[in-house]
Amino acid sequence: MNASAFEKLQASITACRRCPRLVKWREQVAREKRAAFRDHDYWGRPVQSFGDPNARVLIVGLAPAAHGANRTGRMFTGDRSGDWLYRALHKAGFANQPHSISRDDGLELNDVLITAAVRCAPPANKPHPTERDACRRWMEQELDHLVHSVRVIVTLGSFAYLQTLRILSDRGDSVPCPRPRFSHGTELSIGSMTVLASYHPSQQNTFTGKLTEEMFNRIWTRARQLIEKNTSPF
Repeated sequence: MNASAFEKLQASITACRRCPRLVKWREQVAREKRAAFRDHDYWGRPVQSFGDPNARVLIVGLAPAAHGANRTGRMFTGDRSGDWLYRALHKAGFANQPHSISRDDGLELNDVLITAAVRCAPPANKPHPTERDACRRWMEQELDHLVHSVRVIVTLGSFAYLQTLRILSDRGDSVPCPRPRFSHGTELSIGSMTVLASYHPSQQNTFTGKLTEEMFNRIWTRARQLIEKNTSPF
């Protein structure tokens, strides 16, 4: 898949209406808005991937936040999870700045592409299994595009971890059986790739201390080590 095909794929993602519950919710949130953002024009559509289309590191999140990426139209932009993620990516040399406010704030990613298991904001941040399965086609096509570049897949949270392993297994990659349980820092070598698991930088994890900045920063230091250890093509 060339750059033009990748752009067409992203355009197809934003036009998707396959899941009626998610379509209804994302558009309702965009109409009603949160009081703090009442003057904002909400995106209210599926959210494209963001970053380097030839990345060696693929980051997989759960889904856009209702008043984060569903508002701004860019992955992990405009919420506190994004504050943590981009601060860590900047420290590890994957981003040109440590903050993410809007689609036009000048943020650029180097060697990283951010995607999600589900592209629409779900009610209560909990997609149904049928919605998860309907959305997997987009990640599968992105993996097709990245097949000659990606070396590390960082999964943020157990939902993203399990969905990534399902997809890789169904593609015929050598996923261990039984699949290792999710835990922060878990590493799986799958062919020429490494799946690296991290707790999600959600407020539920960061406010409680389940995930600290030191823990999170170690994930990105490790991702950097892994891509620099092996730079040979497939």
